[in-house]
Amino acid sequence: MKTHYLNYVAGLSLIFLMASCGNQGSETSQVLGGSAAEQAYVAPGEYDEFYAFMSGGYSGQITAYGLPSGRLLKEIPVFSKYPENGYGYSEETKAMFNTSYGEVPWDDSHHIELSQTDGEFDGRWLFVNGNNTPRIARVDLKTFETVEILEIPDVAGLHCAPFITENSEYLVSGTRFSVPIPQKDVPIDTYKKNFKGLINYVSVDPEHGHMELAFQIEMPGFNYDLARNGKGKSHGWSFLTTYNSEQEHSLLEVNASQKDKDLMAVINWKKAEQYMKEGKFTERETSYFHNLMNEETSIAESEEKTLTKILDPKECPDMVYFIPVPKSPHGCDVDPTGEYIVGNGKLSADMSVYSFDKIMKAIEEKNFDGEFDGIPIISYEAALDGIVKKPGLGPLHTEFDGRGNAYTTFFISSEVVKWDVASKEILDRQSTFYSPGHLVIPGGETKKPDGKYLVAMNKITKDRYLPTGPELAHSAQLFDISGDKMKLILDFPTKGEPHYAQAIAADKIQPNSVKFYDIEKNKHPYATLGESKTRVERDGDEVHVYMTAIRSHLAPDNIEGFKVGDKVYFHLTNLEQDWDVPHGFAIQGATNAELLVMPGQTRTLLWEPKRPGVFAFYCTDFCSALHQEMSGYARVSPKGSNVPLKWGLNEKLRENEQAAHDFYEKAKQNANIGK
Repeated sequence: MKTHYLNYVAGLSLIFLMASCGNQGSETSQVLGGSAAEQAYVAPGEYDEFYAFMSGGYSGQITAYGLPSGRLLKEIPVFSKYPENGYGYSEETKAMFNTSYGEVPWDDSHHIELSQTDGEFDGRWLFVNGNNTPRIARVDLKTFETVEILEIPDVAGLHCAPFITENSEYLVSGTRFSVPIPQKDVPIDTYKKNFKGLINYVSVDPEHGHMELAFQIEMPGFNYDLARNGKGKSHGWSFLTTYNSEQEHSLLEVNASQKDKDLMAVINWKKAEQYMKEGKFTERETSYFHNLMNEETSIAESEEKTLTKILDPKECPDMVYFIPVPKSPHGCDVDPTGEYIVGNGKLSADMSVYSFDKIMKAIEEKNFDGEFDGIPIISYEAALDGIVKKPGLGPLHTEFDGRGNAYTTFFISSEVVKWDVASKEILDRQSTFYSPGHLVIPGGETKKPDGKYLVAMNKITKDRYLPTGPELAHSAQLFDISGDKMKLILDFPTKGEPHYAQAIAADKIQPNSVKFYDIEKNKHPYATLGESKTRVERDGDEVHVYMTAIRSHLAPDNIEGFKVGDKVYFHLTNLEQDWDVPHGFAIQGATNAELLVMPGQTRTLLWEPKRPGVFAFYCTDFCSALHQEMSGYARVSPKGSNVPLKWGLNEKLRENEQAAHDFYEKAKQNANIGK
């Protein structure tokens, strides 16, 4: 019977997809209409109203888009090495990839979380999870650079992460795949006996944003999928959906679909804080890494941690509860008031909406329907506020517009549905192309959404763009939701596979954006703060080149005395103090990447010459009319040779201070003409 049901759902998926493909012309005509084009148009030289940050999925990165234009502004490297700017290849950033498994140069980034103050986005930091090697990263929105990565120990598949509380007190996460804790060699079919889940609370320093694993809660061995934290009246509580309450370990599409409902965890984290203060935790030896970019030196520092603090719900009453939720949920969402919690089951034709007040009343009255592993199960009927009847097929994610309306994506019926939170009445529905996963409304998960636009992130693209072989860019679609009816106004392709996004008003980020690094504050140990300080030093087989870049030359630009087998560290300092004037560095024979160095910054590239010869190096970022001239040579002699170190840059001018000054001023003038 179960197999027949799944085949039925799959058949419906195909029917809806074929119907959508066949009817796309009329929908596309909306986009081509003048009014729709005008709504998405941002004139040359003008700025978008919003930043939209999208996870990259299997790219491991984050992308930043402008809304409503859909223009790609930047790809922010996070969990994956990025040869475009040397992230993960430069000596300063290599430590960002340290984990208890060694260096891991990739991950699967899923969920974006902007920092909040009083339930609103504040524009300071951006957090994202690594799903495969469980990690949480922090991006500084002043620089759009990854500055911190914290590994989460003893979990597998950190899909349920990193959901933030309304004052950025905690980032909440849960294990997707329960495993033996601590890890040990056991038969997989002892799942129900030996496998456990963990819910993790990572604290965020309110001044610097630094993350710390505050505590973990040991949970039954379910699959913890997604979460939301309460706001307003429900602040202090977390809600996490689970699936596989059957605790099966094989053919989950069938075996984890046997029960009528799964369970949503409801956690009183303020009570957990109380138990932590009372010492009710146990400590567990483990290993995980905390990688943090030093703000003064811009060098990543890595520290191994060896202890975690665990709370057990059986020993900590009134901390954790369960509520039945429609089968196979893919997340829950909390409305701006903090009163309503939406639980969507992918295999349910309806949507359940819970009331926080009713949940609290049920807890107070101990209105429970039994327990699971010592955790009380709140009565479904007692917690339920109402049901949204037959809204669509395959409900996934919900966000809110701040006007009492909710918007939910439906993967199977390929649509976004608008409904009234209080009455549960369906108000509108619009097709998407095709099969949407997450959606985003600017501020849509906060206390104060900006209900102007909605972006649906679709999992299937098919015929929306010119074909690019078997692999297609994922499709995002922008809707105007300011009126009673949703209106499709733009399609735009995205990078990787965005699983979630958040959007924020541009004026919360733009004024704080760093234009260049103050070179006077550069505390890098190998910084070269002025061309007169350039030099080359040897220490055994290590050679350190203290190099500078300025329009339009590298100094030194001719170096002799390298030997085969040397480890040559090029420490390049960009002397510019102007916005949007990075300099690059690449050398023939390097087996890692290039460097892209921002104004006032120092970055280091390791080069290990393998054979004798004269090798060219150059600036990779076109910076001026004389960019092509921004180059030099490195001479490599055989191992054991006695060729002395020699370096220089227009040695004749070096002997005449005034002539050198005039030469460099002239060079800068020529460079500015090119800009």
